[in-house]
Amino acid sequence: MLIPIKHENMAARRWPVVTLALIAINTVVFLFTTMSMHDEAPQLGEVKSDILILAAVHPELKMHPEEERLVEGFKKSHPDQWKQVQSPYRDVINAYDAKIKLMEDPDKLQEEMDSLNEQYVKLSSTSITEQYAFIPSHPSALSYLTANFLHGGWMHLIGNMWFLWLAGFVLEDVWGRWLYSAFYLIAGAAALQFHAWLNPGSITPTLGASGAVAALMGAFLVRFPKMKIEMAWIWWFSMLRLLRTGNPFRLWRFKASAYWLLPLWLGVEILYGTLFGSISSVAHWAHVGGFVFGALAAVAIRYSGIEQKANKAIEEELAWTNDAELEQASSMMEHGQLPDAQALLSSYVASNPNSLDAWALLRQIYTRQSDTKSYLDATVKTCALHLKAHQIEAAFQDYAEFIDNGGGKMPATTWLELCKGAEEMQEFERAFAEYQELAKAYPAERQSLTAQLSAARVCLKKLNRPKDALAIYQAAAASPVPHLDWETLIQAGIKEAKAALASPNAKAARAQ
Repeated sequence: MLIPIKHENMAARRWPVVTLALIAINTVVFLFTTMSMHDEAPQLGEVKSDILILAAVHPELKMHPEEERLVEGFKKSHPDQWKQVQSPYRDVINAYDAKIKLMEDPDKLQEEMDSLNEQYVKLSSTSITEQYAFIPSHPSALSYLTANFLHGGWMHLIGNMWFLWLAGFVLEDVWGRWLYSAFYLIAGAAALQFHAWLNPGSITPTLGASGAVAALMGAFLVRFPKMKIEMAWIWWFSMLRLLRTGNPFRLWRFKASAYWLLPLWLGVEILYGTLFGSISSVAHWAHVGGFVFGALAAVAIRYSGIEQKANKAIEEELAWTNDAELEQASSMMEHGQLPDAQALLSSYVASNPNSLDAWALLRQIYTRQSDTKSYLDATVKTCALHLKAHQIEAAFQDYAEFIDNGGGKMPATTWLELCKGAEEMQEFERAFAEYQELAKAYPAERQSLTAQLSAARVCLKKLNRPKDALAIYQAAAASPVPHLDWETLIQAGIKEAKAALASPNAKAARAQ
């Protein structure tokens, strides 16, 4: 079983109040409806079953509109089962089926059909699933909204809410609360409609937030394709392990980029939807429809300029909120009250650590005070914040100022993100050089090995220098940093580099 744990960007500029509100609403609705849904299901299901059996055995009986809709929906979505129920040679299904087969009086049979319709109408009018879940054969306008807030069990709810949190809060941060709210509600309706198109006539109630959540996943893929998602792979290992350790499960954690992990999930949903279709208890086509809608909507939002406008509004709101203290600090600086301004800003960044404006002012104060150490520390902070905001050029400007002012070496984590930023800008020579410098600066740290492997990869894949790549891979293999978990990757790199060196193109290049 694969479970996402977290991703690289687990922080936001503001509280994700919409995402938290959606989780709260879903949870409250579940707590207030789960017992009723559980209690109503057996009786309603029994009445539906009796109507279908009676209609199949005695098609000559007159049905009411509610019964006709139920029967026609079952015929369309389960044609093979309907033929089987109609067959006079089949086995007896249940006690009611046996009872009906013994009834021969047409009037009594019609009375039975009328009685079943009365029960069905009465139970349906008070049923949460019949009134508020999405039924493809006869969806109500309200159910396009309400079905997204109903869940069939604790695991159904927890799974959807966890995925909602992981994908939702970062999209809320970049889109803003109103755009994000509208997207979520429209996406949920679109996913249900897609499910109805692929399952016309289905009488099975569809409920849950998974269609809307799948849309968030599709949008996440478009907006953050290179984001690394940390996954947990849990599986039953063996009875021997249970006896030896008391735990029969094993856990393996790994990271994967969104651009291949999420399409893989979509492919699995398409496969399951194709193979199992209407017989599955999971609305796979709602997941597919939601994912596709979310991806397309995210593309439209991004390239229409709506996202940029929403993001600008967020920045202006944050700036307006913070203006008073920052303006006070700026005024103090203008009047030469540097210690007071420094004290105010230091207090400010303690509660607002991600404020680029505050850190920029602090850098100015440290420069005027000739406090080089504090200036360099603040520059490292602004560099990290620029990287977090995907402002890579600004981050490299911070890096240049850090070096020009005597900074020895960047913190390994920030430096590593800078290198990745250079790759993202397609500046592979720059990325390679920085990876190499990072590896030399932190020879005993885990980031050193990460930098070596990244440098080798860039050298081999982007710069076409297999000889240099081989040397780096071999150096990584001999690294004193523990790397048993990466040994397979290192050996595969060595093998690939040697194969590239042995290729005719590589030989021709060396001959020139």
